[in-house]
Amino acid sequence: MRKTSTKIISLFLCALLAVSGIAITAFALSSDENEAEKQEKAETVSAADDTGVSKDETVYVLAGADGSVQKIIVSDWIKNSLGNAAVSDRSELTDVENVKGDEIYTMNGDNMRVWDAEGNDIYYQGSIEKELPVDLSVTYKLDGKPISADELVGKSGRVTIRFDYQNKQYETVEIDGKQEKIYVPFAMLTGALLSDDVFTNVNVTNGKLINDGSRTVVIGIAFPGLQENLAISKDKLEIPDYVEITADAVDFQLDMTVTLATNQLFNEFDTDNLDSVSELSTSMDELTSAMDQLLDGSSQLYEGIATLLERSDELVEGINQLAVGAESLKNGANSLDSGAAELQTGATQLSEGLNTLESNNDALNGGARQVFDTLLATANTQLAAAGLDVPTLTVENYAQVLNGVIVSLDENAIYEQALNQVTAAVEAQRETIEQQVTAAVEREVTAQVTAVVREKVTAQVTEVVRNTVAEQVIQSVLNMDKASYDAAVAAGQIDKETQEMIEAAIEQQMQSEQIAQQIQAGVEEQMATQPIQDTIAAKTDEQMQSDAIKQTIAEQTELQIQKIISEQMASDEVQAQLAAAAQGAKSVIALKSSLDSYNTFYLGLQSYTAGVADAAEGAGALKDGTDDLKVGTSQLSAGASELYDGILTLKNGTPALVDGITQLRDGSMQLSDGLKEFNEEGIQKLVNAVDGDFDGLLNRLRATRDVSLSYKSFAGASEDMDGQVKFIYRTDSIG
Repeated sequence: MRKTSTKIISLFLCALLAVSGIAITAFALSSDENEAEKQEKAETVSAADDTGVSKDETVYVLAGADGSVQKIIVSDWIKNSLGNAAVSDRSELTDVENVKGDEIYTMNGDNMRVWDAEGNDIYYQGSIEKELPVDLSVTYKLDGKPISADELVGKSGRVTIRFDYQNKQYETVEIDGKQEKIYVPFAMLTGALLSDDVFTNVNVTNGKLINDGSRTVVIGIAFPGLQENLAISKDKLEIPDYVEITADAVDFQLDMTVTLATNQLFNEFDTDNLDSVSELSTSMDELTSAMDQLLDGSSQLYEGIATLLERSDELVEGINQLAVGAESLKNGANSLDSGAAELQTGATQLSEGLNTLESNNDALNGGARQVFDTLLATANTQLAAAGLDVPTLTVENYAQVLNGVIVSLDENAIYEQALNQVTAAVEAQRETIEQQVTAAVEREVTAQVTAVVREKVTAQVTEVVRNTVAEQVIQSVLNMDKASYDAAVAAGQIDKETQEMIEAAIEQQMQSEQIAQQIQAGVEEQMATQPIQDTIAAKTDEQMQSDAIKQTIAEQTELQIQKIISEQMASDEVQAQLAAAAQGAKSVIALKSSLDSYNTFYLGLQSYTAGVADAAEGAGALKDGTDDLKVGTSQLSAGASELYDGILTLKNGTPALVDGITQLRDGSMQLSDGLKEFNEEGIQKLVNAVDGDFDGLLNRLRATRDVSLSYKSFAGASEDMDGQVKFIYRTDSIG
């Protein structure tokens, strides 16, 4: 299968070369146009297509060791090439911040920002929560078994690290009458640095390895979605959509990896000249014709060598003439020796001049370093004045330290810090808050228990009073006590009418104000007794010990704590801290930007002085080389004399030369036979493999490039704004 894949890849590459040949031919023909006409066309295209504003967008994806997205930061550069006073830009970004100027913007609806550019380019940065066009997934294996990144730290064995890319960005287009899903052709370039102290026997699938003696640089490339775009079977040609690294590891740890995703490779692919499959077929016919000519040439070579053998006498005569030429060479070598002497003198002067220039390198570098140290000292003073406790800034650490300060001053980080502090302070009072809540709940439970007891006492007192009233009514109406009345009723001696009259009289008495006051007084008297108060206390304690009341106390305590936290977080003091942090972050970003600018100059100066040193060293080497050249020309002069003598010897060896020509004739016959086999087994199979199979492929290539050109921005751009976008994924280091 591997040989088959290799052959298919070879055929594909040959086809691309053939296509490129057509494009080059078309370019050569078009280059005959009049220069004035071409200039006029260029100006017309520029006037029609260039709006003067374009966007260069870089999307930074901060990811975990498994590729999961943690944060997305978008950096946009609006190129205002025509110097417009105002620039309209549509973007989905939030927290937009001008990072390289003081230009401001106003919102104009539909995420449209109108920048007061004043003729300048605009550089801004913001955040976004949006699905990426390509998902990155990183998985790990140890000795063939899956393992998480955290578990892999410090382990030893055969490690596999696989980067998978899932393309989600596509358009549906019509190809050959069918609706096809064409993905934006992103090239995924993944890089990793593997320390030789940790990794050995490194291999990579779909990539290259470079070792500098202390570490292995791994560069991998994949094209997710391109296999589907071109509709090529993996049995014929497998386009890589993943990168896999295998290595022997000791005490595993891994620095961050970086992956660049860009569709610019296909944006640069020119399909304008791929207008006709017939041109490609013509090229393949020309390839076949050229092979036939090569076969004819090999036959002619054999015939020519045979003729050479037959005319060896003339060859001998040619050798005699060669002897004459050797004498001329000898004379020319003497002249060359004289010129080498002059070159030697000039190289010496050049070396001395560059050595003088190099002597000033230390002074230049020292002065630049002194300025840099002064800038850093001023920055340290400013940071201290702002109340920021950070390590002393140096040339080597300033970028890392300031990046850390910027992250620490992030409004979200300050909010979390303040929230943690407030929460801790409130939590310290949890016991007191819980006691207060318990007391409030106990008061409420006591009130509820008292109400229940009062209801029972009221019923009892009411019953006693009712019996007394009934006794009085029966005595006054029937002149008998209640017990006798009840017995008479039971014996059927009291008629129903009399009973109803007695009940009505009793009920009338019970509804009187006097009786109501009597009942109320009795209830209050009973409620004040010690047994009743003891009952209320016991019932209250019983309720307080129940699970339901305990849960209520816990819930009310938590609600009170959260309420206090919310009130304190909304206080003016905390809000002022958040505002100060945001302003501080802007100041530190501006400080780092100025230091970065000087660092660029400082590094450039070091490169320049290093270049001078290299040039001085090279001039020294050149001087040494001219010295050697002078020695060599002297030797050449002597050698030319020896060559002359040798040709005379060759002259005497012509019989052996004739034997050699005979052997050459036999070899040319073998060459002719080999070319025939190559034609039959290689070229003709290539021609047959690609014949008639490129029409659909070229249509899909055109569609892929068109989809690529239409994808210009991730965060959004105005319809009339050209642009390009690239994605940089950075995974966390492991260990």
